[in-house]
Amino acid sequence: MLDKFLQNAIEDAGATGRLREMIGVLRKREVVRGMTPVKLRQVLEDLGPTFVKLGQIMSMRPDFLPPEYCDELMKLQSGAKPLPFPVILEVIEKEYNRRWNQVFKSIDEEALGSASIAQVHRAVLASGEKVVVKVQRPGIYEIMSKDIVLLKRAATLLKIVSHTQDVLDFGMILDEMWTIAKQEMDFLMEADHIEEFEHLNRDVDYVGCPKVYRQLSTQHLLVMEYIDGIRIDDFDKLRANGYDINTLGRHLGENYVKQIIEDGYFHADPHPGNIWVKNGRIIWLDLGMMGRLSGRDRVAIRKAVLALANHDTFEMKAAVLSLGVVHGRINHTALYQDIDSMMAQYSSLDFKSLQMGVLTRQIMNILRVHHIACPQGLSMFARGVLTIEGVMRLCCPKVSFVEIFAKSLSLDFKKNFSWRAEMDKMRREGLLLMRKSAQLPEQISDILKMTMSGQTKVNLDLTGAEEPLRHLDRMINKIIIAVLCAALLLGSSTICTTNMTPKIMEIPLLGFLGYLIAFVLSIRLIWEIHKGA
Repeated sequence: MLDKFLQNAIEDAGATGRLREMIGVLRKREVVRGMTPVKLRQVLEDLGPTFVKLGQIMSMRPDFLPPEYCDELMKLQSGAKPLPFPVILEVIEKEYNRRWNQVFKSIDEEALGSASIAQVHRAVLASGEKVVVKVQRPGIYEIMSKDIVLLKRAATLLKIVSHTQDVLDFGMILDEMWTIAKQEMDFLMEADHIEEFEHLNRDVDYVGCPKVYRQLSTQHLLVMEYIDGIRIDDFDKLRANGYDINTLGRHLGENYVKQIIEDGYFHADPHPGNIWVKNGRIIWLDLGMMGRLSGRDRVAIRKAVLALANHDTFEMKAAVLSLGVVHGRINHTALYQDIDSMMAQYSSLDFKSLQMGVLTRQIMNILRVHHIACPQGLSMFARGVLTIEGVMRLCCPKVSFVEIFAKSLSLDFKKNFSWRAEMDKMRREGLLLMRKSAQLPEQISDILKMTMSGQTKVNLDLTGAEEPLRHLDRMINKIIIAVLCAALLLGSSTICTTNMTPKIMEIPLLGFLGYLIAFVLSIRLIWEIHKGA
């Protein structure tokens, strides 16, 4: 069966070499025997830079993949083999439609970094300004699009099953990842991100980002200010330059909370390589992937943190439902029990030692188990908070990110609180309550009249009654089949006592058909009974 699938896929795809390579990797890792987190990471590493990038993006989707898969995919390395320098110059000259030395005074041959989509070189403009040039790998869009098409074909062989035995839709994951990857391949969009981030943080003295040279940037080429700073995790160098590590860590946490709570626009991949320090300021790099949170999401996150602080399971349940998009029926009893179990883990925990990222991952796992859809911004928030907490534990283990988060919520409440607005709200709600109260006698009278005339209807939703009803439904179906079999046998036997024509083997045709249908139904009934046993 596998070989037949491979043959058909090769004939249909028109990309025999790459498909054979992919299938070779899948065979090597024996994916048809089942998928594990480690095996998935190894498959993506073997398939090369394109799939490494997809794996990195997949690790940000704990609502799609179980936590064990996300944790394993976070181990994927971002490095890729650098392109030859002549290829870089060729891409630059093609984008500018002129010689590279008419724009740049010099470009370093050695790449500062090389990833699956682009690589970065240090350069000097003709004007003498130091910059970095981010150059997209030629043909990466076409390569990734073909790889994803082929992977979708191969995905029919994959059964990625979590511990709850829910089969994940790998095709849907690929569609989501491809959408994000296309955004990262548009460098003009990254330029927009940098400028929006700079605008939102213009009043924060200790935060910055590289300047973008718009006139020199294209969809496949991004020219930015060169940041000659120190990585946030290079503690020895930071101390040698007179920096207070705890102050830097607190500023980092405060700014990230601001990005989430106030701006709703935050860095989605805040690992140490993307956070540098220059002239006392925290410089955010690589803003190609940014997360957004709607006002509704931010309100729900506030509710969740406050509910945890107050150990309020009902409020936490309301926050969880607000964070997701409900599809179909929800077993509210099971949802409450799962949330209560999660809350019980924090009942004796010091709030300052709480890890916000772990809590968010637990909430998103509850959403996944109960088939509640999750917005993309929330999944990026989960990954971002998890990463920034790890950075802060390295920088300043005594500073609690969740403490900064809670303090920010308190300040935000005080800043936005208005006695006049609260009084207006109370007055509106009081008037509405009075109007509804005045209607109560009339509504009660209508209910009594309808009850007396037999028109009252009551809808009951019995939680947990689905399984008994399914058993009852199957039992009734079996009884119906048995009655039909008996009726067909009796009717056919009666017909056989007559001389009705036409006949088959001296048996009237209608009687013969009746016996045949009864036989088929009897076989099905026996099979149903055996399956039920």
